Amino acid sequence: MTDPVSRPAGLTRRAALGAGAALPLAAVAAPLATPAAAQTVAAGLPHARTFKLGDMTVTTLLDGSMPREGVKDIFGVNVSAEDFADVAAANFIPADMAQFYFTPTLVDTGSELVLFDTGLGQGGIAKALAEAGSSTDAVDVVVLSHMHPDHIGGLMTDGQPTFANARYVTGRAEYDGWMATGSNGVTNLMAKNVEPLKEKITFIGDGASIAPGITALDAPGHTPGHIIFMVESAGAPLMLTADLANHYVFPFQNPDWHTSFDTDKEQASATRRRVFDMLAADRVPMIGYHMPFPAAGFVEARGDGFRFVPVSYQMMG
Repeated sequence: MTDPVSRPAGLTRRAALGAGAALPLAAVAAPLATPAAAQTVAAGLPHARTFKLGDMTVTTLLDGSMPREGVKDIFGVNVSAEDFADVAAANFIPADMAQFYFTPTLVDTGSELVLFDTGLGQGGIAKALAEAGSSTDAVDVVVLSHMHPDHIGGLMTDGQPTFANARYVTGRAEYDGWMATGSNGVTNLMAKNVEPLKEKITFIGDGASIAPGITALDAPGHTPGHIIFMVESAGAPLMLTADLANHYVFPFQNPDWHTSFDTDKEQASATRRRVFDMLAADRVPMIGYHMPFPAAGFVEARGDGFRFVPVSYQMMG
């Protein structure tokens, strides 16, 4: 079954988002997870969920999932333990553990299969694609929102390109920003997974067209060149928010709370607030890389923050 995304009113993304200039990389941000740290999804759980967007088909692909402790130190860097615990309790979740999800997205434009991010590199992306009725060889374009290991980990398999027939797209500011940092966990993985593909990479900036109906938008802060993507077909929009928020509660309800994974925490908070304002005002659905699977939902303005509203039957066909 496929699920149509209904058309919201009055999309004003360019005015709401603005064109944020990429910032110099002040410090190497700790990636969300390294490939070795991931746990595979339990057998029997779904790895793919398909929606209909106008004339396009959008499929979320669960590459993996894992629990993580120390949640306050990740999502509440600049707040008290008491305030953090209060928000957790109000949302019926523990304050000391979170379940992380890693969800690339496949967009079938009708002429190309475009994959956004590649997962951790433990084979989950191939399994999810197979469950969706596709394969790694069928992917035409691989788009990287940023260079953290849980997004570039799946680019190579046993030293060979996972997506043998694909071309690649990523942000120039993102690539250059990391390359300027010297040797670290991110650049070392880039040397293994990104550099061998460089001749097939197209480097882009804000407003670039990935394919007809798919536009890249600067969303800096998580990393200097972090990019999100507006997908539109037959008047129906959908935002792929990548790592704009790494959890479905804390960065939404309190966008000014700092997340440890964000390179420039103040910029990340400002970007979150700007994008969430637009998504809530225009009722644009979103897919977030780390949202609970199937990672799709809506943003509701609530008080001084927001609420992530997961899909239920709104998108059923």
